[in-house]
Amino acid sequence: MSTLAWFAALSLAVWVWLLLGQGFFWRTDQRLPKARPGRGPARAGTAAWPDVVVVVPARDEAGVLPLSLPSLLAQDYPGRAEVILVDDGSTDGTGRLAAGLAARHDGLPLTVVSPGEPGPGWTGKLWALRHGMALARARGPEFLLLTDADIAHEPDSLRRLVSAARDDDRDLVSQMARLRVATFWERLVVPAFVYFFAQLYPFRWINAARPRATAAAGGCVLLRTETAVKADVPDAIRTSVIDDVSLARAVREAGGRIWLGLADRVDSVRPYPGLGELWRMVTRSAYAQLRYSPPLLLGTVAGLALVYLVPPAALVAGLVAGDAPAAWAGGAAWAVMTGTYVPMLRYYRQSPGTAPLLPFTAFLYLLMTVDSAVRHHRGRGGAWKGRVHPGPRAATGGGEFTPRHGE
Repeated sequence: MSTLAWFAALSLAVWVWLLLGQGFFWRTDQRLPKARPGRGPARAGTAAWPDVVVVVPARDEAGVLPLSLPSLLAQDYPGRAEVILVDDGSTDGTGRLAAGLAARHDGLPLTVVSPGEPGPGWTGKLWALRHGMALARARGPEFLLLTDADIAHEPDSLRRLVSAARDDDRDLVSQMARLRVATFWERLVVPAFVYFFAQLYPFRWINAARPRATAAAGGCVLLRTETAVKADVPDAIRTSVIDDVSLARAVREAGGRIWLGLADRVDSVRPYPGLGELWRMVTRSAYAQLRYSPPLLLGTVAGLALVYLVPPAALVAGLVAGDAPAAWAGGAAWAVMTGTYVPMLRYYRQSPGTAPLLPFTAFLYLLMTVDSAVRHHRGRGGAWKGRVHPGPRAATGGGEFTPRHGE
């Protein structure tokens, strides 16, 4: 066999393993658990529903708040609930807009607060969450709902989250909001983003009685207040760029039980109309995911090339050169890859016929990952809404770093 055929065969072997041995990551059946009859608040009166405070960190979110905040205020929740929006130094009138929306929409009470600039060793979002969670805990709720400013919730979202947490005795229940897929680039990149995340953190492994993985989706996290205090969050994860995964790990280390799944009734309304916006979304945290490690970066690039790029290259080259083993192995690997991507495309209501384009999308992610590392080494890693969180290279004593302002 030729060298290309050997690489194609290796890629096929990896795909067979991913298909069967990586927690069936490609399936999309991990959805919010339904309440069990006779247990928890699902069959109880209003008085039995626990108090909940919703905390929304927001920085320059005037463009999406009219689509998201009213959905939180309109929650059909039988117990006592309120919303705290933490205006993290916005320059577009986010706080005033939020107050105006609350005045025009009946529903849950809203409090708008501002924490000031992040303290040393804090990312902006976690600094805002720290302020909001402190105010929320003063109300004595059993649960905190941490949700991003671009996330819209159906009216029964909070009720279902609380039922799931109480009925299955979970300390953290998180849903990966369905991201927007309206433009060409959103359709090409967004489903793959969730697919790759599930491949890294198989939801079945996270939700198992004996978990083998730990993660959460930061856009929608219901967290038991007692567990948050025990895990010392967000203080324990204050420097994290990938704060949702770090939050889940802190909860798990504190003995908490976690559930993560795909959302049916929770959606992100944030638009990513062009490749540039999606590129910045990925590059902000890709190198942080690799712990800012050049060896891990090289391994990731090599792995992406072997798993996603070799199959189509081997098929085409094998057909052109008459290398039947390379063509057969490459074609089989590409077929398995395509088949595992179809369920995610269906979840996003996209045509399964676009699944063979996954190698091209993976190549884009490879470039984004490399660019994330380049930005980090140039001191512009983690850039988001006017702040730059360059990571450990800018660390001060104790492993902390001081956020700097940039683009």
